[in-house]
Amino acid sequence: MYDTILVPTDGSDAANRAVDHALVLADRYDARIHAMYCVETNRYGEPALSSTELVCNQLEEHGQELLEALGDRAADAGIEYTYEIYHGRPWEVVLEESESLDADLVVIGYQGQSHTRTKKIGSVAERIVRSADRPVLTA
Repeated sequence: MYDTILVPTDGSDAANRAVDHALVLADRYDARIHAMYCVETNRYGEPALSSTELVCNQLEEHGQELLEALGDRAADAGIEYTYEIYHGRPWEVVLEESESLDADLVVIGYQGQSHTRTKKIGSVAERIVRSADRPVLTA
């Protein structure tokens, strides 16, 4: 049913639930996982000034840590795993990557780290659900 599952993460509780679901589905369907972390450069700008560069570097390091930890979990479960760090608007990058990878499923947290409203879908997840041309599971 699934060959390639795209899993965007930001380390939030909802994203971690999405990772758990993605690992279970990948194991069940012998699928590979492609995980991604996106540095939201529309918020901070592309690295050019020293302070912006520092913020982007910190975000990239955080993303690298998250993705490597997910990779360890995937390896322990015998799941094929790749990852990449991107720059841009997260919802746009997720949609572009889902198409580029020809992902069978996108598994995403229903709200991210910057979301403050409880029990409501976040703007990134909502845009992905509304715009994706493939199944999206929110957790």
